[in-house]
Amino acid sequence: MENKIELPDCNLAALQAFARRLGETIPPATILLLSGDLGAGKTTFVQALGEGLGIKEPILSPTFTLINEYVEGRLPLYHIDLYRLQPEDVESLALETYWDGIEVEAGITAIEWAERLSEFPPNYWSITLYSTPQNTRRLVFEKVGDFGIDN
Repeated sequence: MENKIELPDCNLAALQAFARRLGETIPPATILLLSGDLGAGKTTFVQALGEGLGIKEPILSPTFTLINEYVEGRLPLYHIDLYRLQPEDVESLALETYWDGIEVEAGITAIEWAERLSEFPPNYWSITLYSTPQNTRRLVFEKVGDFGIDN
């Protein structure tokens, strides 16, 4: 996959197809940091990603639970939502547990409202969603960090 992909005029079906395909091919221990305004499609993206991972149970926004874990797919999905938190509150979640695979199986860590992180992992995929006046989305997908040759 390229280091940067931009889909400038992405309808809902195209956004979901992209995320589903990503879920079918994404390697373990991948961190996805999602940013975008309220309603831009972050949770929709993670739901389609989960479908691509083969997760059958409904993927719900963890706005109030903060972290939802889905372990029955091809890879585990750790869905995190930082909307209600300030950066100083995020530290107590010990999110490095997920991206370092310390106490959980290496899977996909998807973090909504990633701009609220006080510390970023060394390697991650940044996904920024923008709403457009035409009621579509603009998606910018970029690898950040040193992924080596094969990633």
